[in-house]
Amino acid sequence: MTPEEEFAEALRMRRKAAGLSLGELSRLVNYSKSYLSRVENGTRMPGPALARECDTVLHAEGELLGLLPDRPVRPVRPARTASSERPERQERQARQGQPGQPGPRRRRRRVGAAVPVDAPGTEFDQLIRRGDARHLLGDMYEAGRLYLAAYRAAEGDDLARAHAVVRCARRWSDPGQVDRELLARIDECLKTLAGREDLPAVELRLRLTAHRAKKLTMGVGDDTAVPGAEPGTSVDRARGVLRELRDRLPGIGAETHCEVLTECRWALYDFAPAAELLALSAELRDVAVRSRSVYFIGEALVALAIDQLRVGRVTAADATVRRHREHAAHRHSTLAHWQQGTLDALMNLWQGEFAAAEEWILGESSAIAETMEREQSVPADTLSQTCLGQAYWLRHEQGRMAELFGSPLMAGVRRRDYFPVWRAGLALALCETGRHDQAADQVLAFAADTDGFTRFPPSGWALPTAAVLAQTFAELAVRDVRVGELLPYVPPLRALLDAHPGELVLAGWPTVLLGPAARFSGLLALVAGEPDTALGHLRRAVRLAQHSPAQMTRLRLDEARARRRSRSAAVRAGAEDFARTALGTAEELGMAEVARDCREFLGVPGGGP
Repeated sequence: MTPEEEFAEALRMRRKAAGLSLGELSRLVNYSKSYLSRVENGTRMPGPALARECDTVLHAEGELLGLLPDRPVRPVRPARTASSERPERQERQARQGQPGQPGPRRRRRRVGAAVPVDAPGTEFDQLIRRGDARHLLGDMYEAGRLYLAAYRAAEGDDLARAHAVVRCARRWSDPGQVDRELLARIDECLKTLAGREDLPAVELRLRLTAHRAKKLTMGVGDDTAVPGAEPGTSVDRARGVLRELRDRLPGIGAETHCEVLTECRWALYDFAPAAELLALSAELRDVAVRSRSVYFIGEALVALAIDQLRVGRVTAADATVRRHREHAAHRHSTLAHWQQGTLDALMNLWQGEFAAAEEWILGESSAIAETMEREQSVPADTLSQTCLGQAYWLRHEQGRMAELFGSPLMAGVRRRDYFPVWRAGLALALCETGRHDQAADQVLAFAADTDGFTRFPPSGWALPTAAVLAQTFAELAVRDVRVGELLPYVPPLRALLDAHPGELVLAGWPTVLLGPAARFSGLLALVAGEPDTALGHLRRAVRLAQHSPAQMTRLRLDEARARRRSRSAAVRAGAEDFARTALGTAEELGMAEVARDCREFLGVPGGGP
């Protein structure tokens, strides 16, 4: 793709994302429509003035200006002649609706030639800028191709190659998978930079080590982890990078500061307490604002919303989601729009606004994901797993899991059972569709593969997996299906959930809020025959879920069941009141299965499996 074509595509995508016609953009930037048409068709490279105007009008944050080829630096300005005035005259004529004739194209530097990273106008610089532009627009595959071309073009320059690999590492990876090719390049760059103490080398080494720590944690099981470098081994490395970063501040640049915070936070996600990560994401937000990096501001807002949700600060997270909405609107990126829609759907599900959630999840979200995956803009499984997770939880909340089994979505659940939360999700889906023995078989097979659920990390993906298993155990216990076989596996799940009493369980990055960890601790306590302990957990859960009608409905039914099994007559006496309250809200929200369970509990018509 030529520089003219690259600029043309970026301008066209930005203009369409802003909802502007070519004529409307022409009026806003005060250039003729015919001139803009040639720019968009890739037959004319605009000058800096037009690129700057388009950047401003389309909120492109300098992206379009950055796509212009660098002009050679001339130490002596030659006398102005008719020919030397030609480009300037053409641009003035374009402003007046009288475009001139296209000038000769610049000769492009051969990709692959060794170039110094600091030299003006190098092919390396252009490839990096073009890759950054594609990445900000959400086209990660094309960005990765350009970064890899920059890496190859910088042969012989260790700093330039490391810079390109850092950019490659920013690309999303498939959930649960380790990018071994990228890890090899990171290791190669770290080897070439070892022992260097000049600031550029130090900053690149910090960035690369942080990315390496994060990428290794992407493996969630023996089949996907890198032998000899399991996810847990990266925790010490991530903490070490953070220590070195702080030791070297304030000498480290803001962008390096942001990069290390971003990657180390993700590297620690499955192993560190949510409160610790919240401190990192809050720091990241502040540094990103100072750096004025569009990329890191977006990363910071998503990370901050995730960590606020996990510690139960839903109101603060809602405000962060609103700030992300403003950020996404300025980016005019399809991927940023999809991320915002996903965050909004998460909040809609939490608030029991199922119709609004369904409109996004089964409508625009799926369409965007299919288009971006078909065009290979992002790793295929990244969007589809999020869409699937939200669709799964929507049908769970509505009590319409049978529809999931009758749709192509269920094939997606089964195909991704290398990811632990989907193994648990399949068991719960089987349970909710009356296949209780199959659900128990699924749970027992899962336990056998994980040493009785003792090989989970202490946080991160392990928490939603344990929460979904807890709900499955509870459903099987209510039906009195093979409870004796399940009981040996209750203690490790309880220990995991009990360690997070004040947290909300978040699945995905982010996909859905499953509810307070205390609720799932309560369900397991009830399975273990400890109703009074269960009531204590459920009351703690209420404090975190009081603004979620859907969660409160389930908690009221849970409490009714726990009260009925209490040894205290006074406690048992209130069980039916809690079930009636749950029934009313379930009917109002359209939670069919919860309403059925409430009626069954109360012994009124319409209950029963």
